[in-house]
Amino acid sequence: MLHFATWKKALIAVVCITGILMALPNVYSDSFRKSVENFLPSSQLSLGLDLRGGSYLLLEIDQKSLIEGQERTVAGRTRRVNGMIQRVTGDTRSKLREFKIGYQNLKGAGRVATVRIRKPEQVAEALTQLRTLAEPVDQGIFASGTSALTLDVSESGGQIRLEITDEAVEARTERALQQSLEVVRKRIDPDGTTEPIIQRQGLNRILVQVPGLDSPEALKGRLGSTANLSFQLLCPQQPQGDISQFRPEPGCELVPENTLDGAEPSIYYSVHTSSNRRVDGEDLEDAQAAFDQQTNEPIVTFRLNTRGAKRFGILTQRNVGQPFAIVLDNKVMSAPVIREPILGGTGQISGNFSVPETNDLAIVLRSGALPAKLVIVEERSVGPSLGADSVAAGRVAAVIGLTGVIIFIIASYGLFGIFANIALLVNIALIFGVLSFIGATLTLPGIAGIVLTIGMAVDANVLIFERIREEIRQGRSPLNAIDTGYSRALGTILDANITTFIAAVILYGLGSGPIRGFAVTLGFGILTSVFTAFTVTRLFVALWVERARPKELPI
Repeated sequence: MLHFATWKKALIAVVCITGILMALPNVYSDSFRKSVENFLPSSQLSLGLDLRGGSYLLLEIDQKSLIEGQERTVAGRTRRVNGMIQRVTGDTRSKLREFKIGYQNLKGAGRVATVRIRKPEQVAEALTQLRTLAEPVDQGIFASGTSALTLDVSESGGQIRLEITDEAVEARTERALQQSLEVVRKRIDPDGTTEPIIQRQGLNRILVQVPGLDSPEALKGRLGSTANLSFQLLCPQQPQGDISQFRPEPGCELVPENTLDGAEPSIYYSVHTSSNRRVDGEDLEDAQAAFDQQTNEPIVTFRLNTRGAKRFGILTQRNVGQPFAIVLDNKVMSAPVIREPILGGTGQISGNFSVPETNDLAIVLRSGALPAKLVIVEERSVGPSLGADSVAAGRVAAVIGLTGVIIFIIASYGLFGIFANIALLVNIALIFGVLSFIGATLTLPGIAGIVLTIGMAVDANVLIFERIREEIRQGRSPLNAIDTGYSRALGTILDANITTFIAAVILYGLGSGPIRGFAVTLGFGILTSVFTAFTVTRLFVALWVERARPKELPI
């Protein structure tokens, strides 16, 4: 156990030196770190919200808007769109028309849609066809054997009732939450440099923490943007004069023209809503802020994916000479005429934007539209001074803990205690080096994990040194006692640390936020502690034995 091949010594030295070099940028000044970033590690630990200060938001999926849709006001008329009940009524209308079944009074309210069939002899067929709209709900791997349906369809006196089931609402809320997590992440951190904390909390909430952002207002503004982009053909009949007297033909809707500074729109367009006469922004692949080469005004360029480019190409091929509207957030940005097929899947959006507006618009377009309205349940900002106080308190706790451990180990084990303390310092450097390398965010619970690791780091050395003492008392020679102490203590060290590491993994997998921060530092601390306690201290002892050839051990 005390023999180290040359390559093993070199490997241990390389690991320790690398860890120290990766940890050093955390104590560099910014100017020095930038000057050496081309040839030395320069990644630093990011401080979390509780250490650096920043903004905190707790968001909740608005289940009512998910079911009933969101309100849209056009020409003084308010209606709800894009909700579950709107899809049910739309599918009902399409299904009855497909099978030429006469109906009347089709309407939806809350979670229930109703429709009356005109001819009694068609009620049974209508009921059969509408029941096909009820699809199985994906309830996940823990669902029971029974398969729930999205709709409960029943009939009474010629009126058919379609009710959205609880299981369908839960499944839709789950999907909306997962989609919202990605959208929120892309909107807040489009370049991957902000390092926010964005995670699920409970069944329908999202926790957002952005370190370094003093006010949550900008954050709320970006999250509140919807950025629904679509390309819709104009309907043959367009409003003229008094907009309140105009009634769009079936399959069309009124959309106002975009105006400056939120002024009341004076121009409205009637645009097609059917899927074969529009291309939705869900096929958007990229969007970037740019400047028009001819007018030098800020614009947003966009590129559609293969599917979107194909649909856009077919739409423009079939409608050459027809006008189509570029609709953004229910406002017509422009309505050009299709001069020739647009087959490349690229284009641009202009509309008297400022440069910051084009940047924000490009971000929300790239991230996509939120599937449901997000309600702010809680918001607060954490001042940098509070974060600085937390850092100072954590630093004091770490120094006190480290000093206490160093004094205790030297007093208990003498020279071997010095070896253990050197390994302990290397251990701390390795922890910070690994956390800096993986880009972890350090929080107050993370500091608690590091302080705990300092206390636990010497456990392995205590086991080894006490085992060596026991072997000496049994009359073994110094070399034999050291070799036996390390070899027999290894199993106990591994058992103790593996069980703690498993606990850290479980905390990381099932926990969130502060618990995860604690689990990360504890987990990496266990790995580095085992390495330094068993390998680094053993190397120090082996080198000392080779040089001193002791007849007695100072332990």
